[in-house]
Amino acid sequence: MNKLLIGLVLSLTASTFVYAAGDPAAGKEKSAACGACHGADGNSQVGSFPKLAGQNEKYLIKQMVAIQTGAREVPEMAGQLDGTNEQDIEDLAAYFASKAIMGGKTAKDQLELGQKIYRAGIPSKQVAACTACHGAKGQGLSTAGFPALSGQHAAYTEKQLKNFRVVARTNDPNSMMRDIAARLSDVEIKAVASYIQGLY
Repeated sequence: MNKLLIGLVLSLTASTFVYAAGDPAAGKEKSAACGACHGADGNSQVGSFPKLAGQNEKYLIKQMVAIQTGAREVPEMAGQLDGTNEQDIEDLAAYFASKAIMGGKTAKDQLELGQKIYRAGIPSKQVAACTACHGAKGQGLSTAGFPALSGQHAAYTEKQLKNFRVVARTNDPNSMMRDIAARLSDVEIKAVASYIQGLY
């Protein structure tokens, strides 16, 4: 009898951790405030605000929860997720994931170095190729929660790599991005960020 009761309690408890699937239509209605910085369809027009369109849901959820709980500090997002619950976050993630990202261009003077770093890494510095986690076309790896990068603003990517390098951003699994960014120079960061902007 006790085993049955314990089993029932565990089943009910476990079920509370299962998120309902995000609803893109509901997310669109909840995204009005997001549009001011990230664009109505997630294609921000300002280089310092990330494009959210086409980003995988798992990554978006992780970042919103990290910002909401203070695990990731983003001053521009202060108060923006106050009052949102798990379903709201799932709906917003589903909406932005459903939109197509509008890509940018790689600066010609950054193409050669940026492409080399993205596709082959820098073996002499023990920097792995970006393709290993983010894919050949920058589509990311949604099952692992690794973000899509293609088309992202170069200014935003550059800032995030520098934040990882100085440990101002720490919500990367196993310090992967902190370790990589610590080995990159400003010149290398600029080049790979520009290459990513034109990748799609």
